[in-house]
Amino acid sequence: MQPKTPEEVEAIRRSGRILNTVRDEVAQAAKPGVSTRELADMTREKLKAHGGEPAFAGYMGFPDVVCISVNDQVVHGVPGSYVLGEGDLVSIDLGVLYQGMITDSAVTVVTGDQRPTGKVRTLLKATEESLYAGIDQVKPGERVGDIGNSVQRRLLRDNLSIVETLVGHGVGHEVHEQPEIPNFGMAGTGSMLKEGMTIAIEPMATLGGKTVHTESDGLTISTSDHSLSAHFEHTVLVTRDGFEILT
Repeated sequence: MQPKTPEEVEAIRRSGRILNTVRDEVAQAAKPGVSTRELADMTREKLKAHGGEPAFAGYMGFPDVVCISVNDQVVHGVPGSYVLGEGDLVSIDLGVLYQGMITDSAVTVVTGDQRPTGKVRTLLKATEESLYAGIDQVKPGERVGDIGNSVQRRLLRDNLSIVETLVGHGVGHEVHEQPEIPNFGMAGTGSMLKEGMTIAIEPMATLGGKTVHTESDGLTISTSDHSLSAHFEHTVLVTRDGFEILT
């Protein structure tokens, strides 16, 4: 990956601000009685209102503007007729294109009024904390393995399974760029981070096993044992002294 120019950094910052706003508004609307189709329609309208374009639309055959994955669906869930129920786990994964630059971010929320408890609370808390543990490793001269190792150690502390076949990645001109950023690994190994790089760090964890499969739609990836999963993601800029979270 080539470091971004100052002009590209400004465009990707704006992309990230749009994404942050739209993602949070859609996540807040994920309530019992709302269909995933309605959430996708809302995403499309809000992106247009804020001047952003959907980076995922048509990408590798994806037919919509946002990935909405529910319960045992880990990533790439296709919006449809499913109506959310009380206590569903809902992952909102969004990519935004603005002035040629793309950001990518995801959050997992629980529908309904009751706060998550027990294993579900642990899954959400640990997965989100593992994201920030990985981000804390970002600075010039550090390596991809430093990120993955920090994510891994946080998730294993709560005995969660890491979906090893799905990884983070560079992002900017394209949705997926080099380097790949696994959510596991050995510190001090892998590609070196450089100032101006933009990367998407995205832990995906489950309450069961790490094995996943692709559903009949050819896109949605779910846990093979139907265990619940969580997914959190930010696009991060490598700065001179560390990092800047763009989303």
